[in-house]
Amino acid sequence: MIGRIVVIAGASSAAGRAAASALSARGERVVAVGSNADRLRDVAAAAHYVCDLSRAEDVHALANQIRSEVGAPDGLVHLVGGWRAGQDEEGWLWLERQLVTTLRNTTLAFRDDLTASPAGRLAVVSATAVDSPTWSNANYATAKTAAEAWVAAIGSGWAKANTAAAVRFVVRSIGDGDGATSVTTLADAIAGLWDAPAYDLNRARVYLTGR
Repeated sequence: MIGRIVVIAGASSAAGRAAASALSARGERVVAVGSNADRLRDVAAAAHYVCDLSRAEDVHALANQIRSEVGAPDGLVHLVGGWRAGQDEEGWLWLERQLVTTLRNTTLAFRDDLTASPAGRLAVVSATAVDSPTWSNANYATAKTAAEAWVAAIGSGWAKANTAAAVRFVVRSIGDGDGATSVTTLADAIAGLWDAPAYDLNRARVYLTGR
């Protein structure tokens, strides 16, 4: 049986690499997308593509290329991340581009594919900062809140059919530090997105924090 096609946006990050390996180990066909060809080269994937995900026209061209060369995706995992503290305009513009614009662009490009799939899945990583925003972290919390709202809105359009699901994984941070979620834990959760029916997952906020 040929595995599902899963696009990972931000595949060259530590989380992206772990997710690609976990999905590939399950027999899924991973499509790794990142901004740097050298960093993408050794990601476990069936196909690798370089794209500036902040540019809508580039993302739509990429989506057409993936459909032509690999097939229509069944899953989209958004792992484009980043963090900056504060409230300054420069930091906000950077976070908006990284956390919101790339999410909007990729989901708009692939939403119809996920809707048409018999088991479409969309996943994004959110943060506990959404639950307890602070002034010192205002830009980041606001961007993550916007990203969560966008994913929930997509999920609302899938509520009746119950074949696709949009999921938000919530972490404090990703890594090995105190209170952090390991990339392995996140990768296992991503790979397990197809273990439960869409109606159990759609619009869920899944805490991976031990909460």
